[in-house]
Amino acid sequence: MSYLADEIGSQPGCWSTAIDAAAAAAAALPARGARVAAIGCGSSLNVARCYAALREAAGHGETDAFPASEVPAARRYDHMVFISRTGTTTEVLDALQRVPPQARTAAVVADRASPLAARVGAAVVLDFAAERSVVSSRFVTSSIVLLRAHLGEDVRGLPAAAARELARPLPPGLARRGQFTFLGRGWAAAVADEAALKLREAAHAWAESYPAMEYRHGPISVSDPGTVVWALGEVPPGLVADARSTGATVIAPATDPLAALTGAQRLAVGLAERKGIDPDRPRALARSVILA
Repeated sequence: MSYLADEIGSQPGCWSTAIDAAAAAAAALPARGARVAAIGCGSSLNVARCYAALREAAGHGETDAFPASEVPAARRYDHMVFISRTGTTTEVLDALQRVPPQARTAAVVADRASPLAARVGAAVVLDFAAERSVVSSRFVTSSIVLLRAHLGEDVRGLPAAAARELARPLPPGLARRGQFTFLGRGWAAAVADEAALKLREAAHAWAESYPAMEYRHGPISVSDPGTVVWALGEVPPGLVADARSTGATVIAPATDPLAALTGAQRLAVGLAERKGIDPDRPRALARSVILA
């Protein structure tokens, strides 16, 4: 079994630990009413985007999310949250150096000894979700679970939901399809982006993602009987019908978007194995992007 497959399977336990850790993390994370920027790269950017949407929807205050290389210099925030599994990503550390002096800083990391954890004002360390695989899975989802719990959402049922999805066989024939489109609404649009990223990283697959209502505005034109359209979270029934009308296989599990993401993660591993690709060592990728 690959490290990635093992880490995907461990998520229910990691999520339970994340829920338990949320109360202690509150002191490091932004207070209600603060103007916040969440910053990351790759999968950590998807965490940042989920957090920003969830925080605003929960009434905690204005929250933006940016790639670490694209943080606007002219904007001012009360609190800036940096998300990085390794805490060594060059763009993240560079962005931290440009934080205005009046802003508080926090990090969500898996490594307490990392440069990022050492340089921010406070760190939330998810060492229980550290990973050996290049492709991230449980750090991403555990971070989102912890942040949802911190924002006051009742997430106690999520570990069991993930366990059910992990035990459920994937629909037959998916690994023989040539194109995958993931859809989500609200914060789940970033979960859809994460699902597509897993397929691209681990299996070099043609995988796209869109806010669900944007699917009709162009992307539907590439759907055909060789396509899988996968909704993460609730989407309008009419949209599902439109996707099916193309001949595509449509997957719309009635479960939390994060629990549904575990299916896409498993598909990424299955596609990689079918192609003879090592999902733990994808082409041209490393666990952290460290630039000269």
